[in-house]
Amino acid sequence: MSCPFKPRWERRKDARPQELLSAALDHFVARGFAATRLDDVAKSAGVSKGTLYLYFCSKEELFKAVVRESIVPLLGEAEGVIEQFEGSSEELFRLVMTTWWDSIGASKLSGLPKLMLAEAGNFPELARFYQEEVVDRGEKLVTTMLRRGISRGEIRDMDLTIAPKILVSPIIMMMMWKHSNGVCQVEPDKLGSFLDFYIDMALRGILLPTNEGQLEPTMVK
Repeated sequence: MSCPFKPRWERRKDARPQELLSAALDHFVARGFAATRLDDVAKSAGVSKGTLYLYFCSKEELFKAVVRESIVPLLGEAEGVIEQFEGSSEELFRLVMTTWWDSIGASKLSGLPKLMLAEAGNFPELARFYQEEVVDRGEKLVTTMLRRGISRGEIRDMDLTIAPKILVSPIIMMMMWKHSNGVCQVEPDKLGSFLDFYIDMALRGILLPTNEGQLEPTMVK
């Protein structure tokens, strides 16, 4: 369902859209999309359900706003970093992946991939939205990073329709582990070591031999 109007953040001084988005994220991650009730979101944000409807005319539009106000700007920042970066491909890869984890993986936002994988079949329109706004854009920025490295003679020539998906998958899996509640779960304090190991392993796979020889192994506890 599409809103007949765009959110008007200035309508009421006592209506706090950022609090609504934060409360919505908490409920979506904890309960999933289907089980989240707008009454509960409004209550958590300290406003009435009627106030919530001043800004979001449906739960679907609220979810889209959460994604657009939280994850999408982070992807835009990463795109800017890749475009302006002047260092080596190894340095850029480490920077992008660690920042990705620190900004999304280590935050509440890490619960959204699990939500989408679990509920995409029941909410195909939301799945398309998330695919276009987050997944496709994330893979595109990894493609740009790889293409940059190939042109600089630092990264192996590779299939750029496959490589970005392979490189993104371990990060998504780590996010799933965080919210697995005991199934295939990795202790939270071990995720940093997993990330370091993944980055080193990925770099040894994508860098050309001359650049791979410059790698310094990360100590994994």
